[in-house]
Amino acid sequence: MSNAKPQSFSSHASVDPLYHYVTTVAILANLVFAAIVLFLSIHSNLVLSLWIASLSVALIALFIRARTYPLKIQDRIIRLEERIRMDALLPAELKARIRELTEDQLIGLRFASDDELPDLVQATLDHQLNRKQIKERIQTWRPDHFRI
Repeated sequence: MSNAKPQSFSSHASVDPLYHYVTTVAILANLVFAAIVLFLSIHSNLVLSLWIASLSVALIALFIRARTYPLKIQDRIIRLEERIRMDALLPAELKARIRELTEDQLIGLRFASDDELPDLVQATLDHQLNRKQIKERIQTWRPDHFRI
């Protein structure tokens, strides 16, 4: 699933059209349909309508979890990956401070090239930069084409 297109702050976001557009619309349409059926059948087939509505809500919960669980795992892997990378690239005084970086900061730093990583880590620690601020400061983007 590698993509050779270069990335930058403005182009690194990833969208899966099947998930983000088609499935989202279908699940929301299903919820609207279930609400209409429930409203129209308030005096008849109420049990069936409640069942359909509850399944629609469960489907939305499943849809959300199907996205958030892999993203959480990805964030944990990025955190580990970046700590290992920093341990190999940073000078001793910054290596000692790797644990001070938050998960959000580590995720932002993953796009920094090896050459600019030490200065960016120093700036992040000194100014408590957030993920967006870190990404905005990156000059040489290290692409990540394998994100979920």
